[in-house]
Amino acid sequence: MRLRTVLQAIEIWLEQEREQLPLWVPIGLGVGISAWFILPNSMAWLAFCCGALALICLSMLCPVGGRLRRTVAGAGTLALIGCVLIWGKATWLGQPPLARAMFTTVTGEVISTRPVPAQHMVRAMIRPLQAPDMPDMPDMIRVNIAEGDLPKGLGGGAKVRFRVRLMPPAPPAVPGAYDFAARAYFLGIGATGKALKPIEVLTASREDPPLRERLFRHILDRMDGAGKGIAVALATGDQGAISEADAEAMRRSGLAHLLSISGLHVTALIGAVIFLLMRVMALSQRAALNWPLLLIAAAGGALAGIGYTLLTGAEVPTVRSCVAALLVLGGLALGRDAMTLRLVASGALVVLIFWPDALAGPSFQMSFAAVTALVALAEHQGFKGFAAARDEVPWRKGLRALAVMLATGVAVELVLMPIALFHFHKAGMLGAFANLIAIPLTTFVVMPMEALALVLDVAGLGAPAWWVTERALELLLFLAHSVAASPMASMLLPTLPGGLFALMIGGILWCLLWRMRQRWLGLAPLCMGAIGALFLTPPDMVVTGDGRHVAVRVGQSMAILRSGAGDYVRDTLSEGAGYDGALDPLAELAQARCSPDLCAVRVERGGRSWRLLMTRSATMIDRDRLEHDCTQADIVVADRGLPYWCRPRWLKIDRRLLARTGGLAIDLARAEVHTVAKPGDAHPWIIRTQNGSARQKSSFRRRSLPARDTH
Repeated sequence: MRLRTVLQAIEIWLEQEREQLPLWVPIGLGVGISAWFILPNSMAWLAFCCGALALICLSMLCPVGGRLRRTVAGAGTLALIGCVLIWGKATWLGQPPLARAMFTTVTGEVISTRPVPAQHMVRAMIRPLQAPDMPDMPDMIRVNIAEGDLPKGLGGGAKVRFRVRLMPPAPPAVPGAYDFAARAYFLGIGATGKALKPIEVLTASREDPPLRERLFRHILDRMDGAGKGIAVALATGDQGAISEADAEAMRRSGLAHLLSISGLHVTALIGAVIFLLMRVMALSQRAALNWPLLLIAAAGGALAGIGYTLLTGAEVPTVRSCVAALLVLGGLALGRDAMTLRLVASGALVVLIFWPDALAGPSFQMSFAAVTALVALAEHQGFKGFAAARDEVPWRKGLRALAVMLATGVAVELVLMPIALFHFHKAGMLGAFANLIAIPLTTFVVMPMEALALVLDVAGLGAPAWWVTERALELLLFLAHSVAASPMASMLLPTLPGGLFALMIGGILWCLLWRMRQRWLGLAPLCMGAIGALFLTPPDMVVTGDGRHVAVRVGQSMAILRSGAGDYVRDTLSEGAGYDGALDPLAELAQARCSPDLCAVRVERGGRSWRLLMTRSATMIDRDRLEHDCTQADIVVADRGLPYWCRPRWLKIDRRLLARTGGLAIDLARAEVHTVAKPGDAHPWIIRTQNGSARQKSSFRRRSLPARDTH
């Protein structure tokens, strides 16, 4: 009787929410895709598919003809389709990585080139011409070429020969870092490297540079200063000309979304085209009276949006925005209001069907999460009533508009926070306030003036418009750096576990996609995930996958083993450790004893004293000295293979261990070690060892700790 009552209550609720059920179609598909990324191997993927089939069978036990039965069956079907979809794409379309690093001479055809002025290099996609002595060469490699080594005639279609050290696409350097290997697999990149001079052009390129590349170089030639990188990004979607300092300031200030071509840019372009077409056609009395002006303008806006999407590289946010804009234009042409959550769900469904691997990236997640939050807020009756236009004095109207913008900014920041913490370990705190100025400045000044400058350049008259664009971009960068300099600009956390991330995202979706009061049940998992994230313990020690770089938490600060490490390595170690500050040289600490070859440091954690020993050079060390130091240390870290007689008290981290585990994050207080690799991971981008087994070991805990003095 109780079960029947519960089922009836669920049926009534689903009937009330029937208009919202289609919104969960891309969510169901995404669950299956996510399962394939999370689960380690084909047996686990097959087990998930069987579980989805079991869910479909279980739906047969629900009341016949009810919405619950169809909902459960649909959920199982969508999850099954999602898992099979990404599994099939990975099997048939991915590019396996190079098995091992190698020095070789490559002769190949240039597919495309991409200048990266901020790093003084050009990235080239090369299709190697297969040679009998290199049967394992990938079908596509990506090489970096220094600007000074760039030969004439290099471009699409050119044939080149050069020496290069090819590497497999890099896995995460430390737990929670960016996984380029997975991304490269679906991009078709099997190896990366830096071309060594001389680079010989066997056949020069006879193709004209693509429009995107010509536009890229034209804008760089027309502008000076730091703002030119952002101008290029707004026009082409390529962020290669933006300096790392400016890019970091945009991220910390919550303005990084302006650099990725998405809804704001596509909407601004389409809106401007429709406005201009309507104004121009209205000048003709015949057109105004007899032509379907709105339909013609919508068609022109659609063509402009499609062209802009193709020009900027058809990245996921741009495709999503273009699909959504086309649906909106179709709705307007039919006289219907298309600005609904169904529009967002339709765009997500299109992207997941054609690019299921995009689900794992931050671009897809942040793009759709932001738009979903905005549309859900706009559909809320209370907010809609507050934001509705009314007759009132100008100052009240201005304050109302400001409050609406601030509310939407805060809503977006809150929704994006879990995604930013999961992928980047940091989230903006002041972005809602910075966007009050940045979005109008970009939408109504920067983009129109840049478009006008490009049009006027046809006649050589674009200089004044470029000057205005440059001043506006300087103001945008000033705002970004000013906000980023605030200690409250961003929140930094250590690596967010997948379980907590799933709780928060699930809670957010539950709150946004339903309409009845049951929607607020999503606050429970959201709060649980948020509380769990706030109580995360940052690691005390982070080791990169090659063993060369180590960061150690000492007191309230962190120190790095090799002080000459680059900014990328420092940022990776800081983010992996959840530390927002400069890394001090380990050798300068009072509790450290360092020589050119070894560095020993004592750290107090968990009520005991830990002794750490790390190698600093490739010089061979005297056995008696190293063996004595090993026996006195709890943990030894080396970027080489350590001999068997080096026996630390707790853990020996050397090249052999790191080859199986990848980078490490160590919590000394809990005596836990977390690694990059997962047990039995058989995803196709995982490099297998010579004995055929994949890199293994995920996170483990030693059974006992060595007895130590506490002096």
